[in-house]
Amino acid sequence: MKTRIDQCLERLRKTRRKAFIAYITAGDPGMAETVDSVVQLAGAGADIVELGVPFSDPLADGRVNQDAATRALAAGATWGRLLKCIEQIRRKSPIPLILYSYLNPLISRGFEKTARQATAAGADGFLIVDLPAEEMEPYSRILGRVGLNNICLVTPTSPSARIRKIAGLASGFVYCVSREGVTGMQKQLASSALGLIRRTRRWTRLPIALGFGISTPEQARAAAREADVVVVGSAIVNRFAAAPKTAAGRKAAAQWTARLVRAVKEV
Repeated sequence: MKTRIDQCLERLRKTRRKAFIAYITAGDPGMAETVDSVVQLAGAGADIVELGVPFSDPLADGRVNQDAATRALAAGATWGRLLKCIEQIRRKSPIPLILYSYLNPLISRGFEKTARQATAAGADGFLIVDLPAEEMEPYSRILGRVGLNNICLVTPTSPSARIRKIAGLASGFVYCVSREGVTGMQKQLASSALGLIRRTRRWTRLPIALGFGISTPEQARAAAREADVVVVGSAIVNRFAAAPKTAAGRKAAAQWTARLVRAVKEV
């Protein structure tokens, strides 16, 4: 069974258009606001939304996303509230949803149980940022069994054999990390990013995404020239955090994001 992610990317591929994924942290500043933010991002043209699962030790994230997770946890974010948030989003929008998470929050209550809950609520895939390829296979099987995509990361330091292994366990798309290190806004795309996309294409027919560090329309446009999917996270999180905590503020932040979407769609 194809997920909303699969359907979305297949539709865009047939029309030779690129996809835009917007990342925000669920529960920052609250779950009700998250629902509205997702709806606003969908209205701004985002094809998929990636929801960060708040975690107390987000080692792969830079300061912007770490602070967002801290705010979400302080506001009372829990797995149960996140599931209700997804259910509320589903009443308002069919936009595909990816849950970006570390492994511990997903296995603490039983991985398969957690995955089934996510599917039932309306999620479409998991991106488990700290799950190494050597341990991924049983989790990938479970995700496939319950109808979730397994979005996998490859990095500029990944050797070809490792990229091949990771790509073989992925579904939906393969996510290329644009640079070494944690998430966060950068002044320019790393030169290794485009080479990584080309190396990854040798091992998969899945769409290729590029993210980590993209923060301007110019960077988004450059990424879209090589990648099938462009992911923007910290810049959007930062924009929503700086905006007034009102419906108008969230709409303004989403309208700013629309500039990045347009840059991707122009390619």
